[in-house]
Amino acid sequence: MTNHKTRFAAALKAAPIVAIIRGVLPENVIPVCEALTAGGVRLIEIPLNSPRPLESIEAAARHYRGTDVLIGAGTVIKPDEVDKVARAGGTYIVSPNVDAGVICRTKEFNLVSVPGFFTPSEAFAALYAGADFLKLFPANRFGSAYLKDLRFVMQDPIIVVGGVTPENMAEYLALAQGVGIGRPFYEVGKPIIEVAEAAKRYMEAARKARN
Repeated sequence: MTNHKTRFAAALKAAPIVAIIRGVLPENVIPVCEALTAGGVRLIEIPLNSPRPLESIEAAARHYRGTDVLIGAGTVIKPDEVDKVARAGGTYIVSPNVDAGVICRTKEFNLVSVPGFFTPSEAFAALYAGADFLKLFPANRFGSAYLKDLRFVMQDPIIVVGGVTPENMAEYLALAQGVGIGRPFYEVGKPIIEVAEAAKRYMEAARKARN
């Protein structure tokens, strides 16, 4: 049985950025992913509130099968959506909330569970249900100081999403295992060359933050 958690952790350690490509179309997903991976990204999240998201997940998962690039689904809020993502070839499930049913279903499929939280109570509820990683969202509401406070009571792996820039990335990566980047990487209609340039810029900031 493939250990997706080990692969996810390794990808995040090598390149601590999850690219969130909300709104991508199946016919554009491969060029967008190629632009991101050219910049060093290894984790790509396709939210389920994108057009025909399962087609995009399936196409990207097939394209990167056997590589160190992992494709996952975001905005997963129902257990039956986990089934569909698993059939499409996704390897991790990201949610905006903590839903024990979604987390348990994710683990039944041996996928990586990354639920969203904001309070310590939500974080511990997610971990108790079996979450592998935690997504702090929206991180920009209180900044890195809030994450620093959370670290007094929990040392579990966290991915920070919301308001992360090349300028503040170092302060977040000093406390978290990774960051999620959405619109700065991709918006509908954004030229592919700009996607690639953004990926390179953010990845360079991540490398500097880690060194």
